[in-house]
Amino acid sequence: MTRSERNPEPDQGTEKPTAIEFHSVSKWYGHVIGVNNLTLRVAAGVTGLLGPNGAGKSTLLQLATGQLRPSQGEVRVLGHRPWNNAGLNRLIGLCPEQDAFFEWMTGREFLTSSALLAGLGRRGSREAAERVLEQVRMTEHADRPVRGYSKGMRQRIKLAQALVHDPCVLFLDEPLTGTDPVARRELMDLILDLGRSGRTVLVSSHVLHEVQAFTRQIVLLNRGRLVAFGDVRQVRDLIDAHPHRIVLRCPDCRALAAKLVRWEDVLGVELRRDDRAIVIETRAPDQFYGRLPGLALEADTPIDEVYSDDDNLEAVFKYLVNS
Repeated sequence: MTRSERNPEPDQGTEKPTAIEFHSVSKWYGHVIGVNNLTLRVAAGVTGLLGPNGAGKSTLLQLATGQLRPSQGEVRVLGHRPWNNAGLNRLIGLCPEQDAFFEWMTGREFLTSSALLAGLGRRGSREAAERVLEQVRMTEHADRPVRGYSKGMRQRIKLAQALVHDPCVLFLDEPLTGTDPVARRELMDLILDLGRSGRTVLVSSHVLHEVQAFTRQIVLLNRGRLVAFGDVRQVRDLIDAHPHRIVLRCPDCRALAAKLVRWEDVLGVELRRDDRAIVIETRAPDQFYGRLPGLALEADTPIDEVYSDDDNLEAVFKYLVNS
């Protein structure tokens, strides 16, 4: 079955059919509310799902992929209810935040098994595994056991698993966590290409500048509620009023800090000796992130991991909620 045969027919009078729909959806766990009266429509292309930890992003993705049943309201993906609908799994792909591997398998074996479970057949599964290994640039490491993979490699294989059966809709939960700057750039480019191919891609993250690299369309959640939905530039006008704190983990923090203090867009550098990391503050995060991959490739200042603290995004949510 081709992707065009699997995609729903476009709605009359619309350019992009809605692939993911939430109609007055709530999900609660006893007295804890995960998602609160959410109404949302997501069309083809890449959409960023943003919010601080505990905002309800993972709950939303679990509802959309049939892992959770809504307490109230209705969820539809490609026109189908996800809950108790195993057939829908052939049309959607999920890259979960948490690792879930058979650690003794090689990357190639894991992907081939995933394709077999999706019903591709033996030959089709082998071909699909080769295709996605090349897509995520893991062919060189395909025959190593997963238990020996770095965090970045594990993220690549998880994404390959979500792609192996060529789904129409992709759900990616924090896919860039723990990756180095070069891997992060490559995965961002891949996500951008997936959106351009006509798929619907919903990417969860708590870092606004990650998401902006591959889409301008974002969903903002806070405490299970929809705070904002639309063009990322409208939110950037709010967040750019605050300095951005970015954490860099590296083997030689002093050498890296000595270079960064000379950058005009860096306001300050703080050394964290206990966990081999430095924290920088900048009011020009786009410029900073753009120069970072080149710095990471220099022999004397390798960078193992990059991530941003939640503080600035939290401030934007408070502003939006109080407004």
